[in-house]
Amino acid sequence: MALLHKATLRPTKLDLLATWLPERQWFAGPAGVEVVSRGAYRFDDPAGEVGIETMLVAAADGPVHHVPLTYRAAPLDGAESWLVGTTEHSVLGRRWVYDGCVDPVYAAALAHAILTGSGQAEQYFEVDGRREVREPTVTVVVDTAADAPVPAVGAVRRVVDEDRTLIDTDTVELVVVRRPGAGFARSAGGTLSGRWDGQPTTVPLAYARTR
Repeated sequence: MALLHKATLRPTKLDLLATWLPERQWFAGPAGVEVVSRGAYRFDDPAGEVGIETMLVAAADGPVHHVPLTYRAAPLDGAESWLVGTTEHSVLGRRWVYDGCVDPVYAAALAHAILTGSGQAEQYFEVDGRREVREPTVTVVVDTAADAPVPAVGAVRRVVDEDRTLIDTDTVELVVVRRPGAGFARSAGGTLSGRWDGQPTTVPLAYARTR
């Protein structure tokens, strides 16, 4: 489960992405325009330290981009070039926002979601001591082999950041589709797919396979 806080962020996540996205080689759209959210889904960090959110965003009427983000209370060592920006969270304080593809916590969560078939985390708020579930804005489904082994992912060894971003670890190879629905062929291994408002059919979002 992913606990959310009813809070404000300055700058907002979309403000950060409006500056960061046009610098990515896989971004298809003009610079300097408003970025809008088409939906989002989350994974859970079992340690409860890192926020993991994947956003589907677009500029104007352009294609949707698939952007995993992690939110941390301190900088991630060695990940300076993958920093999306910092934001002030009204409850948690300063957050360092990273492209999740370089974050080992995201890599482990994505591998677990695909290889176990667990998919996205349920999202909820705590309201007066009661749990209030937040309905997801992206419907995620997983296609994976039954009883697939789930090895410890460990460190991220290599990231190749292209239209399909490769995340290479010692035990698992992960692929994040940056522009869903762009006609990519299926990959070997398990698949995480999704649909959202404006995307009526389910399209691949990410793949995982063990070595």
